[in-house]
This record gives sequence, C-alpha cells and structure tokens, in this order.
Amino acid sequence: MNVYLLKDIEKVGIAGEIVKVSEGYAMNFVIPRKLGVEVTKENEGFYKNKQKTVEHRKDVIESKTSMLAERIKTLRVTLKKKSHDDGKLYGAINAQDVVEALAEKGVSISKNQVDFGKSIKEKGEYKVTIKLSSKLQPQVTVVVTPA
Repeated sequence: MNVYLLKDIEKVGIAGEIVKVSEGYAMNFVIPRKLGVEVTKENEGFYKNKQKTVEHRKDVIESKTSMLAERIKTLRVTLKKKSHDDGKLYGAINAQDVVEALAEKGVSISKNQVDFGKSIKEKGEYKVTIKLSSKLQPQVTVVVTPA
C-alpha cells in the first residue's frame, strides 16, 4: 500500500514522501496515528505534486544542515566543572551542558540531538556526536577541565 507520510517515521521515511508499506502497518499504525494518508488513484496526482515541493524544500534544508555539520566538526568547546583531586568530576557532563556550550558558539541544537558514546565523568578531551539527521552526524570536540 502506498502512503503519503505527514510526519517522519524512523526507518520508514520522512514527511512528504510517498512510501510503500504493508497494508496492516498502514491501517493499524500509520493512518490511525495521523502519521500518513493512503494514496489512492483519485488523490495520487495531488500527493505527487505535493511531494515535489517537499523534495525541493528538503534540498534547501539539506544544504543548510550540511553547512552546519561542517561548522560543528571544526568546533572545540570547553566545559569547566568541579572535580576531585584525581580528575573525576562531581557530576557527569550531560546533554544540556553541551547544548549551552554550542549555543555560546552560535550553534542551536536540541539536547535530544546530543549522543555521548559513554558518559563523561572525568576531565579530558572527548568526541560527542551531534545527530543532525540520519546521515549527518558530525562530532564536536568537548574538553572538560577542572573549575
């Protein structure tokens, strides 16, 4: 069954795409949750035109996102936290700390886009992944120093 997606669905497609999914998945999940609508012969032309405009918009957004990814790759942020004498921090570095540090550098992201490989609990230099899209995931260098 062909479905026009109204919202992004992970591992299926992004909003504005026409995707082929199983009938059960469409009827039981996608359509009832208003994540997409069925594409029939009557409305196929309408959704194909709509898909073209969305694709153009996606290209513009993708170019802006790739420029942001290149900027993030070159950034190096320093976080000062209280620590013990042996270098261990009193509290772990969280996503909000990274978001605020990037905001000071002029990069606006949300904290659910920040992905730590493992939690940061000691001073040192770390690579933190920023999920801009499923394909673009640049890493920013985070330096943790004692305050």
